[in-house]
Amino acid sequence: MVKAEGVRKKFGSVTVLDGVDLEVAKASVTCIIGPSGSGKTTFLRCINHLEEISGGRLSVNGELVGYREARGKLYELADRELRIQRSHIGMVFQRFNLFSHLTSAENVMLGQTQVRKRSKAEARERAEELLDRVGLGDHVDHYPSQLSGGQQQRVAIARALAMDPDLMLFDEPTSALDPELVGDVLDVMKDLARSGMTMVVVTHEIGFAREVADHLVFMDGGKVVEEGDPREVMARPQHQRTRAFLSKVI
Repeated sequence: MVKAEGVRKKFGSVTVLDGVDLEVAKASVTCIIGPSGSGKTTFLRCINHLEEISGGRLSVNGELVGYREARGKLYELADRELRIQRSHIGMVFQRFNLFSHLTSAENVMLGQTQVRKRSKAEARERAEELLDRVGLGDHVDHYPSQLSGGQQQRVAIARALAMDPDLMLFDEPTSALDPELVGDVLDVMKDLARSGMTMVVVTHEIGFAREVADHLVFMDGGKVVEEGDPREVMARPQHQRTRAFLSKVI
């Protein structure tokens, strides 16, 4: 589903991604862990072309992200083409980014009517279905200010799912939540994993990564330092940097 080949990203003179090679299989869950500033979030944003890569190649479902190739040259996609490409990739951020003046259902409907061009009736039906799936069937007409942080994050997940994505990206989706609210969001993500959704999750939730992930990636200094089966990597890390990190978080 995702293939990164020598992906680099620089902000000015600062190298944030330094030759990332990574493959994500369809219907798998890949968790990315690592210290702050290791490039995890930047890599996730590059998958959705929210950040342009500075070098290398990055493709999703066999298509280059943000570019098309013709006669050996790369051409950046037009805005319309990029919107279509992004519509197949759902992303859930640390902050919920809900529209405060819209209800839960209206937040979930918006992308459907504007991007997918669904009728309001069809979008409403899909919104209610998805909000029920994430445990918010009785909150469809609540505004964000009437919801807890965990509930808002579940609305954000429903909003991303409403676009029927091939791939879901999660950028530390529980880091902004009070500890007692984390479990509800992780339960929704576990349900998604069981349904066969391809997921790439940047997370500090080591227990979730151990239980749910098919593949664990440890990043540091803009590089993939170590990767493999989550239980194997956590039990017997091969790289000293991985051992040092895990000793502080497990």
